[in-house]
This record gives sequence, structure tokens and C-alpha cells, in this order.
Amino acid sequence: MMLYPPLEQLMQRVDTKYTLVVVAAKRARDLMAGKDQPRIDAYSDKPVSIALEEIAAGAVYWERPRTPAR
Repeated sequence: MMLYPPLEQLMQRVDTKYTLVVVAAKRARDLMAGKDQPRIDAYSDKPVSIALEEIAAGAVYWERPRTPAR
């Protein structure tokens, strides 16, 4: 069974796997709540799969919050 999109492709868009999980989960929740429509023509109709496809396509952007210097 092939994972689509491949993990290697997803990791080019984020800095860590943890970030990937958080961004995909937040985007999937927004899709499920009806806050936004899919930004791409996805192969799947499942929210998490759509979120991962959007991340791989570069249609979802994230920004790491800056932490104040001590």
C-alpha cells in the first residue's frame, strides 16, 4: 500500500513530523467544521487526507510563532 502523498514530499514542506501532525490536524478540523473548502482537487474525500494533500501541494502555509528572548 502506497501512502499518498509520500512522507518525503510532506517533509519538504515542514520542519518536523510533529509540525506535520499539528498542521494537518488543524487543517482537517477546519475542513470538518465547514470553515473552509478544500483548496485543491484532492484524490480523497477524508479531511485528514485532504489536509495532507494540501500541505504537499503547498496550498497550506504555517508559521512558527516567535518566542521572546530571555
